[in-house]
Amino acid sequence: MNKFNRFGLSPGQTDLARQNENKNQIIYTMKKIAFALAGMVSLTAAAQSDASIKNHYESFYQQMKSQGDIRGAIDGLTHLLVLEPTQARKDTLAYYYLNANMHNQAINVLGAEKDTDASDLAVEVKAIALKSLNQPQLAVQQFDILFSRQPDVFKAYELVDLNLQIGKIAEAETYIKYGLENAKDDEMLPFYEAKPPYQVPIKAAFKYQEGLLKYNQDKTNFDQAISLIDEAIVMAPNFALAKRIKELLLKQKEAAQQPATGEDGGK
Repeated sequence: MNKFNRFGLSPGQTDLARQNENKNQIIYTMKKIAFALAGMVSLTAAAQSDASIKNHYESFYQQMKSQGDIRGAIDGLTHLLVLEPTQARKDTLAYYYLNANMHNQAINVLGAEKDTDASDLAVEVKAIALKSLNQPQLAVQQFDILFSRQPDVFKAYELVDLNLQIGKIAEAETYIKYGLENAKDDEMLPFYEAKPPYQVPIKAAFKYQEGLLKYNQDKTNFDQAISLIDEAIVMAPNFALAKRIKELLLKQKEAAQQPATGEDGGK
């Protein structure tokens, strides 16, 4: 007589059900393993793909550098910065922008804020770019950092020029004193306002700036300012900018000495 369990199944049917259940469990487990393996393969492929892309742009960047192609180097380095950002790459990218006279882009990469922890390269790029963008208030902060790290007469001259532009007379006077005391006779400073460009002894440039400083301190004291600029011209007879400023001061002095007249010609 056949026996049935409480579900109404015979022993044979129960065994079959158990076999089916085991088979389904095995299939389910195999599917999970297959999905896991697929995921691992996908991640491995993605990692290999990223590495391949990075290697491609590394090679591209090096090739552009070797060819002297700044725009190409900028493109390659920009991709590398996206793939693997580092501060060194940002600094270098900004440096390339500066060399390409793309000053806004250089500042967009690094920012214009004063950062005493930034690399020398980053501070120098910001200083030159901000000066070129006619931002003396911001540029002077960067040159201050550079001068504090490694003082020299060329940075001092930039600081004189920028401080005079923003009306910081005392600061400008400090750097003029440093420049006159430390400038060597063979140190030359280029000027680009004329064609062709020319250069003068940097000591003459500081003496010229001293004349401008005296004029800014007292705009009625033409004689002292002109005398100091004359000293600069004696040191550098080709100093076209100093000669032009001297002519302007002489004209202003002459105008100031003219007696004031009314609309009726003084009658």
